[in-house]
Amino acid sequence: MSTLTSADIDRPRVPVLGTLSHVLTKATAFVGAVALLADVLVVFASVIWRYALHSPLDWAEEVARALMITLVFCGVATSTARGRHIGVDLFLGWLPAPARKYVSHGGRWILVLVSAGLTCSSFSLVEASFAQTTETGLPQAIYVIPVFVGSFVMLIAALEHTFMAPRRVVIGSAAAIFLLGLIGYACQSLLPDPSMGPGLMMLACFVLGIVAGVPIAFTLATAAMVFFLSQPGLPFTFFAQQVAGGVDHFVLLAIPFFLLAGAAMEVNGMSSRLVELIVRGMGRIKGGMGITTVAAMAFFSGISGSKLADIAAVGGVLMPAVRRSRQSSEEMAGLFAASAVMAEAIPPCVNLIVLGFVANISIGALFVAGIIPAAILMVFLLAAAAIFGKRVDISKAYPVRMPMKQLMVGAAVGLVMILMIGRGVMAGVATSTEISAFAVIYAIVVGRLAFRELTMKATIRLFVDVTATSGMLLFIVAAAGSLSYSLTIQMIPQQIAEFLVSVGSGHGGWLFLLLTIMMVTIFGAVLEGAPALIIFAPILVPIAAQLGYNPLHYGILVVLSMGLGLFSPPIGLGLYATCGVCGVQMKDVIVPMSKYLAVIVVGIIVLALVPSLTTWLPKVMGYGS
Repeated sequence: MSTLTSADIDRPRVPVLGTLSHVLTKATAFVGAVALLADVLVVFASVIWRYALHSPLDWAEEVARALMITLVFCGVATSTARGRHIGVDLFLGWLPAPARKYVSHGGRWILVLVSAGLTCSSFSLVEASFAQTTETGLPQAIYVIPVFVGSFVMLIAALEHTFMAPRRVVIGSAAAIFLLGLIGYACQSLLPDPSMGPGLMMLACFVLGIVAGVPIAFTLATAAMVFFLSQPGLPFTFFAQQVAGGVDHFVLLAIPFFLLAGAAMEVNGMSSRLVELIVRGMGRIKGGMGITTVAAMAFFSGISGSKLADIAAVGGVLMPAVRRSRQSSEEMAGLFAASAVMAEAIPPCVNLIVLGFVANISIGALFVAGIIPAAILMVFLLAAAAIFGKRVDISKAYPVRMPMKQLMVGAAVGLVMILMIGRGVMAGVATSTEISAFAVIYAIVVGRLAFRELTMKATIRLFVDVTATSGMLLFIVAAAGSLSYSLTIQMIPQQIAEFLVSVGSGHGGWLFLLLTIMMVTIFGAVLEGAPALIIFAPILVPIAAQLGYNPLHYGILVVLSMGLGLFSPPIGLGLYATCGVCGVQMKDVIVPMSKYLAVIVVGIIVLALVPSLTTWLPKVMGYGS
């Protein structure tokens, strides 16, 4: 899933780079973790000051956004040093081994080029920012300096990894990248219509990046960067400006906050207690382990907000029990992935937050609208798990059992957190970002008091790891934002909109709905949910509304369809992650998973045909028609 594996990271061929990278990434990891902690405290304090003291902190949102940019770019620098970016390496397996080595290493050079481009572009922004201030009088530089610093550290880390290879591979892959650049420039100059050049170059970079297994964030960023470089009328400063602007939104803070809350639950023992309680309660019935898997995924989706985080949390504690009880790991991995598709509609899913943000839909309404569709898919999966599953030998799954009192306390603490999130969002007491900050405080403080397993050392590591993960995920959002801007300049969204409107007007809205579900399923597999939503949701949702579809109904279908693509073979990035967590090969999962995917597809069809299943609860909760 990454252009860099742990086996590749042996020792740097340029010792100075290795030392410098180690020092700088250690600093960015610390700064990013501090920024994440400060962000939680600022958002938490702003809610307390507003409701309890009736004295809003006017500067809180601006500071929170600046801290978010800091944690994103410090986090992505740390992720780059760790080699943890997500990409599609499926196509690399089709190449002969000698060629594969050079193509894979070319992906590392792409990381270097994007990092260098961001460093240069953001440096110009830094120079211009010192003379500007924000609305509350804070220096504009607080939004820009983290971009430059993070990009520079990312450049050093990318260079270090690039030189961790035989000299012939380093030089050969660099020469191939340079040659491709020359060919692209020559082809652009030969086009009869020069205005077509930037768009074609952007498309070529995107396709080549996907095929070469370049991490998805850098594939998107490369396409956008090449567009800005091939447009002489646009200052290159716009590249860094659009990348930073892609994550400069208060609502997106909910993503690292929910990730942090979910990770805290895992570290402090809430997760393991809850899963053991469910296994011991349900394992004796037919399909008990599968039922446990579906129930645990549904529960944790309401806490972490990230499907990859859910799989890591649930799989990490459940798969050892699966193996001890001699259940099929491949069967369970397939059910994990199908359950993750179901969980895309469970609040506070990250993709629901992203969809609400980019399509201008109430996030609270989306959270409510996803409850019944998720419940329907969960019932379908529970039935399938009961039909196809086997009984579990509890004595083998848990030779040493935790006292029932401790398990009950763990479940109760987790349920209170779920109710707090759900009630807060539905009642409109606070925004999803503010609720997520409360979830973090609750998970850390209450978890520490209840279980005493979250030590200070573990807490520090928790913040560092979540910052790196958040940086990796949100850099995808940032890169997709810059690509979305480039597509808008090229009028591509408008052209797609015109085509889809003509399809819907000429052949009926049902064909538009069918085509968009198919399209977003495919792009969900290749792009991952967030960037695909950022690019397509602003186009598709208004057209759906124009054709008579309720935005909530259509939005939930889009999110579920993208989830279906994300966790479907043979390309879905989420399925790769699932197989990695479960310790199985994807080729062994495809057959046992197919029946669960078929259940999900049937469920999506039912939801598409009966809109009231999605829209009824939001109407009851007062979110309008």
